[in-house]
Amino acid sequence: MQAYWIIGSLRVIAMGKTKAFDKLPPVEQLRGRPLGRILMKMGVLSREKVHECLEVQKQRGGNVRIGQIFLELGLVSETELQIALAAKRGMEYTSIDGLDIAAETIEKVPAQMAKTYHILPIGYNKEKNELTVALDNVDNFRATDDLRTLMGFTVTAKMTDRDSLEAALTKYYETKQDDNITELIDEIQSDAFLAEFDGRNTSIDLDELKELSESNPVKKLLNLVLLQAIRDKASDIHFEPFETEYKMRYRIDGVLYEMIPPPKYIAAALSSRIKVMASLDIAERRLPQDGRISLTVQGSPVDLRVSVLPTMFGESVVLRVLDRSQVSFDLEKLGLRPNDIKTIRLLINKPNGIVIVTGPTGCGKTTTLYSALNELNTIDSKIITTEDPVEYDMDGMIQVQMKPDIGLTFARCLRSILRQDPDIILVGEIRDLETAEIAAQASLTGHLVFTTLHTNDAPSTIARLLDLGVEPFLLTATIEGIVSQRLVRRICANCKTAFQPDEAQLKDLRLTVEEIKGKRFYYGRGCSKCNGTGYKGRVGIFEIMVFNDEIRELVMNRASTNVLRVAAQKTGMRQLRDNGLIAIYDGITTIDEISKETMIEG
Repeated sequence: MQAYWIIGSLRVIAMGKTKAFDKLPPVEQLRGRPLGRILMKMGVLSREKVHECLEVQKQRGGNVRIGQIFLELGLVSETELQIALAAKRGMEYTSIDGLDIAAETIEKVPAQMAKTYHILPIGYNKEKNELTVALDNVDNFRATDDLRTLMGFTVTAKMTDRDSLEAALTKYYETKQDDNITELIDEIQSDAFLAEFDGRNTSIDLDELKELSESNPVKKLLNLVLLQAIRDKASDIHFEPFETEYKMRYRIDGVLYEMIPPPKYIAAALSSRIKVMASLDIAERRLPQDGRISLTVQGSPVDLRVSVLPTMFGESVVLRVLDRSQVSFDLEKLGLRPNDIKTIRLLINKPNGIVIVTGPTGCGKTTTLYSALNELNTIDSKIITTEDPVEYDMDGMIQVQMKPDIGLTFARCLRSILRQDPDIILVGEIRDLETAEIAAQASLTGHLVFTTLHTNDAPSTIARLLDLGVEPFLLTATIEGIVSQRLVRRICANCKTAFQPDEAQLKDLRLTVEEIKGKRFYYGRGCSKCNGTGYKGRVGIFEIMVFNDEIRELVMNRASTNVLRVAAQKTGMRQLRDNGLIAIYDGITTIDEISKETMIEG
């Protein structure tokens, strides 16, 4: 199946038959036109057929694309539809059958990237640094944005048919193995230009930094690291300079894993490349900088939050991977038990009050709050959030990014938010007395307020707020519930194995042999699906403290944390460790994970 443009006219050659569209206007004139109108211009459909299909679309509620209806009714071929869709986007449709692509053009896009993004480089203009690529899906146009971001090219995209692209990818990339870090590091070590910067960490001028950021081996290495991290579902990527070495590490399921280290002298090149991608100042190497990189990998939007920190031996760079496709904002999928979900729903559907989520950094507080807000995000509720930073864009909510450097703090923003007529407010974190008091005032005036704190468990949250200077009567009048949480690693389902724990392991949990009679314990042996770790993914364990009259009375009397804990347990609160034990008995996680992530009181 072939298609190609001829001086403003289009001819399609399919199954040996030629159909000419000599009256078709140039593609520039078709950009943005309705699909049916373009197919009429091509002579494929009549006006009557287009109107019939529009009626069918209307009968189906408008949820089916008109192009799909054209195909279902057999009125157009797949190729004709792709040509029209390409023209609608202002893209040319080109044939790559029989096209001989130069090796240097193919090498501009690494094998892993070509396969991941399903694109083929078909032309390269060195003077303009312009790369022409072939796509087989108009919705894949975001791949061109990622090529610009990751590789620094000016990109022109053209459409081709799926079979031709598959054949070409097999022809040009089948024999090429995906780049691996070892090979790229060898390439970097043999690069004479990069080697010149060995030992020159501080004596690099701006022009040299720009040239370093455009180094092809550095682009390829960073590209590989980013794609591999996203594929392995890493949450963070670390680039760390030390006195004698340069480390690259991933954090997967809360644990850091080290990659093969590259030469130390490419530290400036990697940090400069990341700064270029995040639109940061590559000349500034004395102050911290923060930025963001947006990518679309295999059709899923991925944001990389960039933090650059000057150190004794160069710039430490950390990328937080925010992959929306890997995050589900659903209370049912957090790891909450059925009774706990019921309790959480009672809390978040209160007309006013404060609900606090506590735990250390990286324990999933934001995901829990977003899941609650997602459930409350209806057309009749106005939700405003104040965050530092805004991690995920949520449709239907007003999200405000804090900027402390210009005075936009949680407290200052919260005052303005109350004049925006919200129903529900998210305060990213209570960090000081002013923020706590305004949040309390917001709840007293009829608003439901969600917020976070850093405490070890739910009962100790009260002591923390009292330490900030919040009056006990404000706490008793406003707080409805406190949720403490941790993330523990799930046992890999592929290599899950039953075992009998020894006395030392039972001692860690303060359990006796009698107490575990009839209980089953599991661990992961390690396999290819979990990279030999025995774990795959993480799940939350929770401690939910709901306020009642007794607890409010104790808070008013400034009762100790232990007294509050005992009172909360009487009302049905299960401690983190107790919920962790249930997760162990259910075969979800291991003894080691619960011992590491929870503590025993008393």
